[in-house]
Amino acid sequence: SARGNRVGKSEAMHKSLLKAGIEVVGEVGYADASIAQITQKAGVGQGTFYNYFPSRQAILDALLPSLGKDMLVHIKRCALGGHSFAELEERSFRGFFDFLHKTPDFFRILTESDVFAAEGNARHFEAVSQQYIRFLHQSWRNGEFPAFREDELETIAFILMSARTYLAKRYVFGERGRTKLPERVAETYV
Repeated sequence: SARGNRVGKSEAMHKSLLKAGIEVVGEVGYADASIAQITQKAGVGQGTFYNYFPSRQAILDALLPSLGKDMLVHIKRCALGGHSFAELEERSFRGFFDFLHKTPDFFRILTESDVFAAEGNARHFEAVSQQYIRFLHQSWRNGEFPAFREDELETIAFILMSARTYLAKRYVFGERGRTKLPERVAETYV
């Protein structure tokens, strides 16, 4: 149908602008990213941009949640086949670092979003933390973590989330530039 075709094209253009925004912010950072750079990278006129986003800030706030959804899907795929919390967590941890390797712009977008895209950062943080907390609750209901009370699981989720971020900052995006996570770091985490 013509309507279905228009909707498909509209979704494709929205994704194209997001992809271009991710690449631009990954290259120059949030502060220097412009609508002109984004539309040029997407191969469309600036007027087209405003059919999809009301402002520069709107697209900046959409970048991290969009990438975050991709990250969560990737991590979930990587965790498939794990049975215990320890197996699932190791697979998820390695999946996170695999995602960083395949999506290098993600880390800059994540770390700069706190300042330049606070709304998007908050949406991403909420989505990721709620999924992690649900995962921990399920493991706890299955008899794992007997030494912890249920009301402590949220704290554990935030500890594990922050560990990933700081390990990435130190070992993947550290002073030597971007590298893969050293195996010894993954083994220590596990």
